[in-house]
Amino acid sequence: MRTTSVRCTWEPPETEIGFLDLFSQQASTYAAARPSYPDALFQFIVPLAPRRLLAWDCATGNGQAARDLGRYFERVIATDGSVDQIAHAIPAANVEYRVAPAESSGLEANSVDLVTVAQALHWFAHDPFFAEVRRVTVTGGVVAAWSYGSCHAGPDVETLLRDLEDNTLGPYWNPERRWVDERYRTIPFPFVEIPAPTFELRVEWTLRQLDAYLQSWSAVANFRRERGEDPVSPVLERIAGRWGPSERTREVTWPLNIRVGRVG
Repeated sequence: MRTTSVRCTWEPPETEIGFLDLFSQQASTYAAARPSYPDALFQFIVPLAPRRLLAWDCATGNGQAARDLGRYFERVIATDGSVDQIAHAIPAANVEYRVAPAESSGLEANSVDLVTVAQALHWFAHDPFFAEVRRVTVTGGVVAAWSYGSCHAGPDVETLLRDLEDNTLGPYWNPERRWVDERYRTIPFPFVEIPAPTFELRVEWTLRQLDAYLQSWSAVANFRRERGEDPVSPVLERIAGRWGPSERTREVTWPLNIRVGRVG
């Protein structure tokens, strides 16, 4: 196995399908601030794949899921439509990063055993992506897509976090965010469904780490762009009054929403 650099090894073809790029401007913040996924998630998904030769992590961002998949698969190809996101991805053994849109991966037909989409399916043009999944997967291949929505950091700050997310930032979320709010139950998913257990993300964070996470939200970037103000800092000051010492850690949690299916 080898460690690869994050430079693009394949140039995607021209496509008429729009790429909804919401995170390039805060790519470095996104890479540093987003929580990792639980081992139990991969221990559930990976055994479902017919082989462990090749996994495709689509819309990989900074490569969080791809690096975990690399512990199980012989090869992982991790793609993202954003050059900036790929530039901030962390090299990992047997993970190859490429710049490519979701609907035009550049992968060989009938070559992929597992397709994963972490925190991104709601941004896709679904029909073209699903066609690409069917093209690249082997018979009996598996596709898994998951997301996480509202974070929770204790009852004393819950109202402040929800007010920021739902009221202050409410008009600044892109329409596709509704799929996350509906916990992926209503998102298009035209595959043979495999029932999945319940998962939860858990981290121990300081107030500074929570701040970095909130700053990585797409709605925060949209708010700043339109109004020229930081919507997070005023709320964080109020949270600080309830948090205790700024370096004290708290458990922060997110429910994980997941759809898993077999490609016919």
